[in-house]
Order: sequence, then C-alpha cells, then structure tokens
Amino acid sequence: MIMNSATGALSEVFPSGRIAPPLVMPLPSGELLLGKVRSFRAPYQLVQTVALRDVRLLTLASNCVIAVLDNSVYGLLPVPVAAQIVQLTASGDFEEALALCKLLPPEDSTLRAAKESSIHIRYGHYLFDNGSYEEALDQFLASQVDISYVLALYPSILLPKTLSVIDSEKMNMSDTSKLLRVSSDTSDDMESISPAQLSESDEKSALEAKKMGHNALIALVKYLQKKRNAIVERATAEVTEEVVQSSITSYSSNRSRAQSKIRGHTQISSGARETAALLDTALIQAMVLTGQSSTALELLKGINYCDLKICEEFLRQRDYYSALLELYKSNEMHREALELLTQLVEESNSDQSQSELSQKYKPDMIIDYLKPLCRTDPMLALEYSMHILESCPTQTIELFLSGNIPPDLVNSYLKQHGTNMQSTYLELMLAMDENGIPANLQSELVQLYLSEVLDWHAGLMEEQKWDEKLYSPTRKKLLSAFENISGYNPDALLKRLPTNALYEERAILLGKMNQHQRALSLYVHKLHLPEMALAYCDRVYESVRNRPSSRSSANIYVTLLQIYLNVRRVEESELRPQNPLPSFNTGYQKVFSIKSNRRRVSNKIAEIEGADEIHSSPNGTDSGRSDGDVDELNGGGEGPIMLNEALDLLSKRWDRINGAQALRLLPRDTKLLNLRPFLTPLLKKSSEGRHNYSVIKGLRQSENLQVKEDLYEQRKRVVKIDGDSTCSLCNKRIGSSVFAVYPNGKTLVHFICFENSQNVKAVRGAPKTRWG
Repeated sequence: MIMNSATGALSEVFPSGRIAPPLVMPLPSGELLLGKVRSFRAPYQLVQTVALRDVRLLTLASNCVIAVLDNSVYGLLPVPVAAQIVQLTASGDFEEALALCKLLPPEDSTLRAAKESSIHIRYGHYLFDNGSYEEALDQFLASQVDISYVLALYPSILLPKTLSVIDSEKMNMSDTSKLLRVSSDTSDDMESISPAQLSESDEKSALEAKKMGHNALIALVKYLQKKRNAIVERATAEVTEEVVQSSITSYSSNRSRAQSKIRGHTQISSGARETAALLDTALIQAMVLTGQSSTALELLKGINYCDLKICEEFLRQRDYYSALLELYKSNEMHREALELLTQLVEESNSDQSQSELSQKYKPDMIIDYLKPLCRTDPMLALEYSMHILESCPTQTIELFLSGNIPPDLVNSYLKQHGTNMQSTYLELMLAMDENGIPANLQSELVQLYLSEVLDWHAGLMEEQKWDEKLYSPTRKKLLSAFENISGYNPDALLKRLPTNALYEERAILLGKMNQHQRALSLYVHKLHLPEMALAYCDRVYESVRNRPSSRSSANIYVTLLQIYLNVRRVEESELRPQNPLPSFNTGYQKVFSIKSNRRRVSNKIAEIEGADEIHSSPNGTDSGRSDGDVDELNGGGEGPIMLNEALDLLSKRWDRINGAQALRLLPRDTKLLNLRPFLTPLLKKSSEGRHNYSVIKGLRQSENLQVKEDLYEQRKRVVKIDGDSTCSLCNKRIGSSVFAVYPNGKTLVHFICFENSQNVKAVRGAPKTRWG
C-alpha cells in the first residue's frame, strides 16, 4: 500500500502475501516506484507482529497507524478478527484461528460457536488426510458434529440403510448449511466441503486404503467410545419414557376404552435410539476389525443397540460365533442362539471339526445358556436340552432340578420327544433325590423297565433261547427297582408278568404283597436258589423285627422250613396246637412233643423259646394268600423233601427259629446227630439264659428286701409335737395344723408355710422333706 501524504489516499501497490523479489510499479502520476513487501515470519500471512525501532514519527490516520523510521515508513492497518480467522483457517493455521475465536465479542456467541465448529471440522479433515487419525477424530469430537458425518469417512463400515440416508441428509441440509449461513459474511467457501465431495475426488480415492487402515479404525473406536455413554443414556431414558407412557396408556385404556381409541397412543421420538444403533453397529465392526474381540464381546453382553441384521451378517462372515451368540441373547433371540450353539457343539464333537471349535464349544455352554430359560421359558429349555441329555445326563438333570421345572412336565415332554431318554431322566432324578420324586413317576419308571424286559423276553422266547438265569442290564434295573422303590402297585405289575417265566420278579412282587409263602416257593421250586430264599427271609426278618406292633418275624423261617419239608397246609393245621398250654410262674412254657422218641428234647427246646415267642402265629406273615395258591405254594404238592436244605437253614438261623415248631416239622427218621449244629448253640444259649435269669432274679429279690428294710426304718421314726412346738418359718405354734418335717428330724414347719417358701430352706442342702 502507498499513501498520498497530501490527500491521505491509499493505493494498493503490491498484492498482500509473500512476494520475495523487488518489483517496479507505475504510480498514477506516471512515476515509477521500486519497492519490496516483506513478511516477517512464515507463512507470511496478513496477520503479523512487527517490531519497530528508532521510530521518528507515529501518527494515527483515518484507518491506519503510520510509523516513520529513518529509512522506511510503515502503515499498520487493523484487520477484523473474523477476517483474521478466515485467513488463518485458509492458510492452515487452525490452532491460531481457534485461539482467535475466543476473542470474538460475547454478543457473537452464535457466530463464535459456528466458527469453532467449522474450524474443528476443517482441521479434522486436514489431519485425517495426513494420517493423524486420532487427532483428527478429536477435532470432530470437539466440533460436536453428528457421528454420521464422521462415519461417512469410513465407507467400509456397514450402517443401517435408513439411518445412513437420514444422517447424510441431516448433515448436508442442517449442520453444514447452518455453518455456511452464519459465516457467509467472512468466507463463502470455507464450509462448502462435505464428506461426499471429499470421497468423489481422485486424491481422496487414492487415500481410501490408508484411511481404512488399522490406525484409522483404532481412532474410530476411541472416538465412538467417548461418544457412547451420553448417547446410550439418552436412548435408555427414551426407552424408559416409552415404557411409562405405555403403562399410562394401558391403564387409561382399561378405564375408558372409548376415550383411549379417540386419543390414541402418543408416539415418542426414537432419535436417540437411532443414533445409539448407528454408534453401536459401527463400534462393533471397528472393534472386530482391529482385533478387539474381547472388548466387542463385553459390549454385546451389556446394554447395546446394535443393528441385528448388519451385525449378524458381519459376525457370521468372520466366524465370530461367541459375539454372535451374545448378539442373539441381548435381542432375546434364544431359539436362534440355541440353534447356533447346538450346531457348534455338534461340529466340535465331529472328527472333521477344527481344534479351536472342539475347545471352545462344549455341551456345558448349552447348559449354562439354558439355566435362566428354565424359569422364563421352560418349554424352550426342554426342547434344546434333548441335545445334551444323552451326552451330559447328570448335568442336564441338575439343570431341571435347579430350574424348578416340574418333574411331571419334564417326563411328559420326554415321553413325546425323547422316549429313549425318559428312563434315563427318571433314573438320575431318583438317584439324586429318592424322596423327592413323585410316586407316579416311580411307578412309570418301573413300567418302562418292565415293558423293555417283556420285549426282551418275548424275543428270546421266539428264538428259544430264554433262560431264567439270563440278566440283561434292564432286567437288573427292574429287579433293583422292585426292591428299592415303593411308589408302584405290585398287584398291577404282577398281572403283566408271564406265568411261565420271570419268577424272580414275581417273587419280589409277591413279597411286596406280604405273600411270603408263594414268594419262597418260587425261590425254592422254580428258581432252585435256596441262598436267595434265605436272603429273602433275612430281609423280611430285619424289616419287621423292630416293629412292636408286628407279629414275630421268626415265622418267615418256619415258612421256609415248611416249604423245604413239603409240609401240606392240612398237615400244618393238624400239627398246630389248638389251645395255648398253661405257663409256669418263671415265664417259660412247656410244650409237649408229638414225637415220643424225642419228648425230652422237645420239652427242653420249648423252655428255650421264652414266653414272648409262644404268642406268634406260624402263618401270620402270609395272610394275603388266597386258597387257589396251594399248588404254587407247595410246588404242586409233590416233590422230594429237601432235608439237607432244611438242616442247613436250622444250623444257620438257629437263633431266629422257634425250636419246638422246627422239631415238629422234621421227619420222624431225622437223626439227632444231624441236629447237632442246630441244638448245640440253642441249648447253650438256653443254659446261659437260665443262668442269667437266675442271677437277675436273685438281685431283684435282694433289692426288694433292701427297699422294704429302708421303708421300715423310715416308718420307725417318731416326731413329737407338743404345745411348745413352733414353725421354723413363721414362728407360730404348730398346734393341730398339718406340718412337715425336714430330713434332719428336728426342723418343723407348717405345710402351708413350706409351700409358700420352697426356695427358702431352714436347713441348707436338704433335698427332701418328710411329711407329718
């Protein structure tokens, strides 16, 4: 600039900026001027700081300050702050431009905010193009620009279509145009650059691969994480508001349906949720692409607004199934999650599966997923538990029990969809909680076993390979169930058994019905297993021996002895005494034998048995047997006498058998030598018993005499009451009142005084009181 000193007019001589070489310019007067415009520091911008020394003249003109030095003249022109900001921004000095924005007048707060936002955006684009991704996104964050504007810089990030269109239009029509309107007086082209225009240029296309590099995505993750908390909070508040509004509307609808139909439901804006969906969808992709899989998984486990379709396709393409499962779970798509999880478990167990899958996806994962569903959706839990019930039966049953699924519901579902696993479920449930399984399920388990055994028996019968000593695994389970389970009806099961096979099962059922004679007859005559018959008797004996109301359990051994000796019921009735014999004072009863050659032995045995066993009924343990069962009981009434088995029984259980009854049942020609293992311990026990009884009797008699003597001594004591005798408690005369005497024989009290002051004793430590 050159100023006319006479008129003060200014003329532009050289354009502003950096012009290094000297120039010759013509003046309006026709003269030539040689000059050089100097800028003092790069980038030689319009806004400068000038240091002046030896100033000769400093004067203020109309629109500038003139400084005259010895060999130069300076014209210092003020530049508006807005123009300085524009110039600094255009020259790329964004930080100084932002600093100048703070100098704008307070009344221009709108202009200031718009300019700062615009500069941050320009600065962000500049940094992004130069590879400073984190710094660039920090500038976008400071500009408060919508996240859709930033995500437009990442075309490889898939976004919901509706959100992409809406957000793109929003940026083009709202944010950018607003900035243009506010700052149009200073720079018409500053904010005219949009993400779409940037991507269209050849230079931006060349840098696309660089932008989509690892560092760019890392920066995007950090940017979205900084934005996420506030956006998710707004979306959550929006959802809460909708729930409250829905509750209010529902309540109003119940009160007045007509008014509700007229007013309708107030629709709440879902802008916050759309933004949250945009953010979470992009964040998940960026995390996975940068290898932050664990962080992405944690994001999906919490509250998220990921777009289901985009994220599902993205995660499937990259085989990131753990995150996909969490995505389904967070969207309550439990069926899809279980389908995928079941498929992964099956692939893990197959030979062709990868080692990674076999290590990551186990049946336990299905169990863990089903645990919360047992309460909310038991039918879905039952449906998908079928896949693991066979491979993990114990854990699955524990799942049903911990989830409080009714056993009847589980059993009913298995009956329809998993018949082969129904018995497994009932077995494990019975093993885990024997008392907790209902009786109807116990019965059903037994019925399942029996049906399978009957089919197995029928098949062997057709092949003519049946043998009563064959035991399949299911038959063993059936026998164990008959013994240990009580929740079934033995009569109903007995009707299902064949008449010519499965005698052991029939014997157990007959025992449950207290038909012990029929049961023992099957063990002896059909199964030919005396040891099982003896074990049966032991079980019956032990089960009833401690029951005071039950009849003598020793009769079961007599019943077995009768079967061994092939004694008919008619003979038994003839042998049974019709009237009880008189007993002696000693408590023993003598029984006279019908066999004259063993009369003395019989009498001795009768004394051994004791008075408590003589009241037992020999046939009391088989009261449920019908008259039509005689053939089964005695094996048809024919057959040899099993004397050896009978003698073996007597020698093994001599202490549990009524000796007199046993001797009556034995044949007349039985040798006494063969009875030695039976009689020797019995007689020894009898002698010991008689000796012990005599000792006890003598002790009791001695004790009785001692008590009588003590009573006599107590009655000999005399207490003399005269007119001077007084009560030790109230100090009044005893007179003719009822009194009490303390054990020392001297302290007298009124009886009423004693009752009123039992805690106050006249004589310390006196435990008893004698009454007079």
